[in-house]
Amino acid sequence: MVEESSEQIALEAEIKQQAQKFLKYLNSTLPESMELEYEGFYRRGFFVSKKRYAVIEDGEIIAKGLELVRRDWAPIVKNTQESVLMAILKEGDSDKAIEEVKKVLKRIKKGEVDKKELIIHTQITKPLNQYKQVGPHVVAAQRIEEHGVKVSRGTIIQYIIVKGKGSISQRAVPYEYCEGYDYDKDYYINNQLIPAVERIMYSFGYSKKDLQDLAAGEVQQSLDAFF
Repeated sequence: MVEESSEQIALEAEIKQQAQKFLKYLNSTLPESMELEYEGFYRRGFFVSKKRYAVIEDGEIIAKGLELVRRDWAPIVKNTQESVLMAILKEGDSDKAIEEVKKVLKRIKKGEVDKKELIIHTQITKPLNQYKQVGPHVVAAQRIEEHGVKVSRGTIIQYIIVKGKGSISQRAVPYEYCEGYDYDKDYYINNQLIPAVERIMYSFGYSKKDLQDLAAGEVQQSLDAFF
C-alpha cells in the first residue's frame, strides 16, 4: 500500500475545508426547516447503483445494499465481498481482489469451509401454511417443526444448502441438523459467491463467464490482460 505524501495530506485537508465552506453557504440558501449535513470524506467509492454502493473511511468499508450487509447471504460470501472491496478501495489493487476470490473458490471446491461460514439467515414472515411459494427457508422451517420445535412469524431460520437430488429448496437443511451432510459446492460458488463478486469485478473486466471459468480452473488469459 502506498504511503500518504505530505502533498496528498494537504490536498485532502483543503478539500475538506472547502466542502465545509460550501456546505455552510448552501445551508444559508435553504429554508430554515432544511439543513444538509456533512457525512464524510471518502477517497474511493464503488457504486453499483444509486442505492447500492461501498465507500471507505478510516480503513473501514461502509456499504449500502450490497451482499455484505444483508443476512440472506452466507458469511463466506459477505467476507469475500468485503475483502474484494478492501483490496480495491483501500489499496487500489484489483489483482489482489481477484486473488482473494481465487483463495475462497479453492477452499469451497476442496470442501474446507466450515458450515458456520455457509449459513443463510432468512426470517419467516407469516405462518408456514400460508406460503404459496415454498422457498428454502420455508422447507428448512418445516424440517425444524418435524423435530418438535414450533416456528412462528418472526423466527429467523438458519440453514445451509446441501449436496443431493432435488431443487435447491428441497436441499435446505437447518444448520442445527446439518451434521452428516455435505454442502453443495456448486450452489455456494454459482448462486452465492459469483453473483456477489461479479457486481464488483465486472467494472474491472470480469464477466460472470470469466468468474465461472476461474472457478473451474479454466482461465485462458493472464490476469494482466484484463487491466
